[in-house]
Order: sequence, then structure tokens, then C-alpha cells
Amino acid sequence: MALNFDIFKPKTPPLFGMDISSSSVKMVEMVDAGKGTVRVERYVIESLPRDATLDGNIANLEAVVEAVQRAWKKMATRTKNVAMALPSAAVITKKIIVPAGLREEELEVQVESEANQYIPFALEEVNLDFQVVGPAPSSPEEVEVLIAASRKEKVEDRVAVAQAAGLKALCMDVESYAVQSSFELIRKTLPNEGVDQNVVLVDIGASLMNITVLRNDQGTDC
Repeated sequence: MALNFDIFKPKTPPLFGMDISSSSVKMVEMVDAGKGTVRVERYVIESLPRDATLDGNIANLEAVVEAVQRAWKKMATRTKNVAMALPSAAVITKKIIVPAGLREEELEVQVESEANQYIPFALEEVNLDFQVVGPAPSSPEEVEVLIAASRKEKVEDRVAVAQAAGLKALCMDVESYAVQSSFELIRKTLPNEGVDQNVVLVDIGASLMNITVLRNDQGTDC
């Protein structure tokens, strides 16, 4: 299933974010507030039964779907398009260096060839995506590419939850990268927009806390 990973293109239809964690379903809808800023329009948190999810996996599809339906009803939105994310532990990521100037088709072939070295599964068993990060630090004739891969069932389980709840999953991100993307929404509020500064992003969950340290858009998780 092909999913759109870029939710910030101007023509992207309205959507809201949904997080399925170990204890609850969280939804948030944001709107353009003008002058390059966004505003939280509405949000909701709906508790999940114990063991509805286990280690980031959907263990009880029916219970999770019912929680999603209750949350969507409480949020009182007409939007049914949703952006979701996979736990970082469910995704294999790797940065590779490839020649600059490759056509899209050539880049895909190069990425698949490189991915075979780092992914311990057959490519037919995973959802694979990539994004050009920018020029390679070592050479202007090369670019750095971020590869992200996850077992298909990890993605399909979350998509199935959305569909069963009457929603449509348009975007599937990685939780750690989604946190970093959210930082871009507040970067302008920092002195010098955070350039050459250490910035700590803290994601506090019911059973897990993830800390990301950023410096000039380069991040380290712990």
C-alpha cells in the first residue's frame, strides 16, 4: 500500500494526527493561524483497555477500533483523513550516500540495493521509503539519503484500524521523526531559530519516555 509521507504539501487534503499508544488513542487537529503559524483546533484522548496494544503492536483490533471511533466522535470533526506514525522500534532507519543528480527511478534502484544490506527481511515483506536529506558532508557530488523500512504487517495493522473506524490513513510517519517535524512549528520562537544550539525534545508516554537531542537538524535519540 502506497502512503503519502509528505503531509505539508499545499494540495494535501485536510487531515488530523492520531497516535495509538500503550494506554490511549490521542487525536489532534491543527489549522493554519496565518503568518506561518499553526493553532491547535481540537484534541482528544481516549483510554484503551489493558493489553489492547503490546510492544507497539495492535493486539486487540476491535478494542482499538472502538476507542478510535469514540475519540473521533468526541473530537467533533468532519475530517476523516488521518496521519499516523509507527513506534521507532518498529522501523529500521539508515542513512546512505549516493551520487547526486540521480533520476527518481535510478534513486529507487540504488536505495533498494543498499537496503538489502541493512534490512534483515526480504524487501517483499517490508514497506520501504526514503528521503533525500541533503548534500553529503564528504562530497558535493553526493547526497545523503535516509532509508526507513518496517514490516508490512506493522503498517497494515494501523491502516486497518483507521479503515475499520471509518477513517482514511493518508500518511504513515515514524514517531521520532514526527516529534522532530513538530519542532519545526516552534523553531522561530527560539533565539536565532535554534541554530548552533542543543535542543532537547522530550516525549513522555504512559510507559516510555523518549528524549531527542537536536543540533542544527541532526538528532540523537535516547
